[in-house]
Amino acid sequence: MAEERRSRNGGQQPRRGQRRKGPTWMSGPVMYVLFIIGLSAILATVGWIWACDLLSLNKEYSSVIITVDKDADFSEVVNELEREGLIEYKFLFRLYSWFSKARDKITPGTYELNTEMDYRALVVNMSRSSSTRQEAEVTIPEGYTIDQLFALLEEEGVSTVEALQDMSANWDYAFDWLKDRPLGDYHRLEGYLFPDTYIFLKGEDPKYILNKMLVNFENKMGEYLDTFTSESTYSLHDIVTIASMIEKETDGGDYAKISSVIFNRLNNPGRETAGYLQIDATLVYLNGGRVPTEADKSLDSPYNTYRYQGLPAGPIANPGMNSLYAAMNPESTNYYYYVLNPENKQHDFSRTLAEHQAKVARYSNG
Repeated sequence: MAEERRSRNGGQQPRRGQRRKGPTWMSGPVMYVLFIIGLSAILATVGWIWACDLLSLNKEYSSVIITVDKDADFSEVVNELEREGLIEYKFLFRLYSWFSKARDKITPGTYELNTEMDYRALVVNMSRSSSTRQEAEVTIPEGYTIDQLFALLEEEGVSTVEALQDMSANWDYAFDWLKDRPLGDYHRLEGYLFPDTYIFLKGEDPKYILNKMLVNFENKMGEYLDTFTSESTYSLHDIVTIASMIEKETDGGDYAKISSVIFNRLNNPGRETAGYLQIDATLVYLNGGRVPTEADKSLDSPYNTYRYQGLPAGPIANPGMNSLYAAMNPESTNYYYYVLNPENKQHDFSRTLAEHQAKVARYSNG
């Protein structure tokens, strides 16, 4: 029987515990091919996902406003794009930006972007020539000070107070009538930033913002600029300074009369006013906009027309054309004083101090 079992097993008896070898078709080259196929599928899937982000495919539409600040780091811009859902992969956008030099093309401003824009369109629409760059229509009222004006421009998103002050103080604008205004103090442009309605780009270079207003001043005053010579009794700066006081003092219908009071006091220092203009608006300019008090009259400043004779150190606001024209063409009067009539909100003018004091007492007593 043993010989019979050996013959059935080919002469060999299987060892206890020994397993037969399985098929070998999954090993070697076959496994390598499957690995390559699987890897290719993964890479194709990843590549398609990246391509969708790069080319802005299969994204739900949304529109957002993006602001690129002047001092913003490129990483901050990329983070903002991801946060607003305009891109999904920051590293991919950075890689694209490196190849396309996008970092150098993006400029400060406020832009309207949307999820249909691919990487290239996003960069193009954050450049200086972008058609999506946001604008602001800003009306600057007559009589605004430079501080009020800069605050308004910042509020409207046009620029920042700090950037405007820096450019006002330190940029040498190419206007002959500004050449005598020394650099270093941003108030040097006070009076020359013409009040008007402007269209500005949000995030615009402050140099161009201020230049636009200065050009407007030159255009409005163009026909008069040649009349100011070294022989003129009053310089252009004097006239702008007088106009700024008229602008802050007028009731809206007495520009030329207010102008006459100022010139009468300037030109006749021997009269009761002794060359002191005593313009309350100059005190308001000094005290930060408050109603002036008796204590304010003792403030030691070249803008204090109660303490120092003649014109203040410079304009106290940015006047409109009515005030500028009145400063160049004062009415011919003998008035040296005026007081506001609280009933009709108009000024009442006087020739003498006694006459003026009587009116002040009458209006004060109601």
